[in-house]
Amino acid sequence: MAVSKIDKAGRAELQLRTFSSVFIVAIILGAVHYGGIIWTLTASLIALISLSEYYRMLERYAKIKSMKISPGVGYIFSLIFLIAATRENSQSIILAMILSLCVCGVFTVEIFKRQFSKGSSSAVFNTGGIISGVLYITVPWVCMIMLRDYIIGREILMTLFFCTWGCDVGAYIGGKLFGSVKLCEHVSPGKTVQGFVAGIIGSLLVSAAAIYFFSLPREMITIGFICGIAGQAGDLAESLIKRETGQKDSGHLIPGHGGMLDRFDSILFNGLLTYLILRVIL
Repeated sequence: MAVSKIDKAGRAELQLRTFSSVFIVAIILGAVHYGGIIWTLTASLIALISLSEYYRMLERYAKIKSMKISPGVGYIFSLIFLIAATRENSQSIILAMILSLCVCGVFTVEIFKRQFSKGSSSAVFNTGGIISGVLYITVPWVCMIMLRDYIIGREILMTLFFCTWGCDVGAYIGGKLFGSVKLCEHVSPGKTVQGFVAGIIGSLLVSAAAIYFFSLPREMITIGFICGIAGQAGDLAESLIKRETGQKDSGHLIPGHGGMLDRFDSILFNGLLTYLILRVIL
């Protein structure tokens, strides 16, 4: 009887996760296909929700340490970043200047905080937390917004997401069927070396299929390598954050998955590196 209840619960959870995944895939692919303001708004919304979840985790951690952070500064400059991504002259130095202004904004808040609290401030922790959120979450989404304007940006972005999901599926199946050697048990106990390898294979297979169906240059197999390795590093990075802040999930927005950041943690590393390679190095 107990086993039957567990099986039913497991099936219900799987159905919920599947429904949520299909809905998210449809939203992402539709937004990438149409591009323009639709993709910009979709990417910006995901970025800001993920950032809010990240800051909430930091706030809980900061409360334990009797410190405070200023998420409002991060939101303001993230919005500026995201808007700047739609401008033709939004490259390099302008984005760096916005980031520097963000640092100045946090320090300004801390100056007033220390003055009016009679000596209490946490400038170093606050700055590190706010800036890390902008760099870790907002900047990769900015890169993906700008990547859509590439000559074959729609196809590249679709390949990027398909490879990321292919890696997730490959790692999950490989880990379930063959997983025996722990990959990083102190960060994410469920991850195995076999699952890691299966994730890379899954990503490469998807990238090969995308090259064929989208008639992309063979060099785009690079996206498969990026998503297979960096994507899993991104997953582990978010697990590390949750371990350090004592959280099980980043949020509860997506049924069966947790928060927005839980669902899009892998794409952050992938989007950043893909943009770097395609728009800066190549």
